[in-house]
Amino acid sequence: GGEVMSSSYMTLILTGGTMGTLMWFNVWFIIWPAQKVVIASAEQVAGGGEAIADAASRGAAAGMASRTNTLFSIPMLFFMGAASHLGNLGAGADPADPQLMSYWAVVLVVIALVEITGACMGAGKPVQKHLTSVSGVITSGFVLTLVLYLIADNVL
Repeated sequence: GGEVMSSSYMTLILTGGTMGTLMWFNVWFIIWPAQKVVIASAEQVAGGGEAIADAASRGAAAGMASRTNTLFSIPMLFFMGAASHLGNLGAGADPADPQLMSYWAVVLVVIALVEITGACMGAGKPVQKHLTSVSGVITSGFVLTLVLYLIADNVL
């Protein structure tokens, strides 16, 4: 029961799973609804009608959420693989140990900041500069992986 949930394996799996869950959220609640508006707008224009006014901004916001998902995919895959292959990472995790709670507090804040600045703000904000190029997104994914790894290595 509690021993399994607090094991380093579960801590690492849940770290990746947290990002995977946010990726699911981004697709179903940001990207897909925005794409429906963009598609409807394109169909209206193709039929000789007017474009939907917020279609462009919704499409741009969906693009930021999609790039955020790409960014999250790198650390998500790392942590899910680390659960099986880096067993010593977080080996001291204990449910009664405040270090585990500290880990989750810090990791969840870092992940939330990435989600908010990347997927939830819309598009065109200065804090999203790292999401404006493919190389920026990939580099940011590796930087996030390193940051989360260092948190796990130093807090747990």
